[in-house]
Amino acid sequence: MPALNSSTLPDTWRKPPFIARAWLRHSLLLGAMCYLTLAILSLEVNWARVSEGLVRGGKFIAAFVKPDFVSRYSDILLGFQESLTMAVTATALGIALSIPFALGAARNIAPAGIYLFCRGFIAISRTLNEIIVAILLVAMFGFGPFAGFLTLTFATIGFLAKLLAEDIEEVQGAQLEALRATGASTAQVLDFAVLSQIMPRLVGLSLYRLDINFRESSVIGIVGAGGIGATLNTAMDRYEFDTAAAILIVIIAIVMLAEYGSGWIRKKIL
Repeated sequence: MPALNSSTLPDTWRKPPFIARAWLRHSLLLGAMCYLTLAILSLEVNWARVSEGLVRGGKFIAAFVKPDFVSRYSDILLGFQESLTMAVTATALGIALSIPFALGAARNIAPAGIYLFCRGFIAISRTLNEIIVAILLVAMFGFGPFAGFLTLTFATIGFLAKLLAEDIEEVQGAQLEALRATGASTAQVLDFAVLSQIMPRLVGLSLYRLDINFRESSVIGIVGAGGIGATLNTAMDRYEFDTAAAILIVIIAIVMLAEYGSGWIRKKIL
């Protein structure tokens, strides 16, 4: 048997480039590098302010070693009570309102008019950021947790309704047709053919949204929508880094407990 010659072996397969023409590929890369260089050079950086900020940043990081939980204990406790209240109540009301919106946004069970209305509302809810909604509601209802509660409820509807509507559109059509063929009412069809299939997804998404709402409640408070975010913003404005560090540590601890707790609940329920 003759020895194999390396020249007779087939070439090793290589993935073809995204842009076949080499000159175009290199030109685009060179253009991107030039644009990045010009963009960096156009930045106006105040290096004196950066140096001062690095000093303050170092003090803030060092404050995590000795956080102050005592000086503003009452304000921290009140802020967390508001955040937890907003998160729980907004999640509960958001879930209750998102179910009918999800049913209306499912193409396989909703009429065209209701479908377009629900899809439009969901799109608006998902388009507007929570901070923007919170600013608008604070302007309408004033400072306080009520504006934060409405903000989180509005965001919860858009989040849950979209995901649930997609799950409803993917339910097994055989169950829907079987129940309709037996003369089942619309409520019975939704209960036995739709809700039974999306219930595990609903439970998991609801617990996940509760985690999100608590984290968001600590952010929207910065714009005056109540919660621990207002206390955190005040501490940062006063350069009370030890108090701010204490607030952040408690936020991280509660979010971690909520994450592990939601995982345990999902294992027990699903």
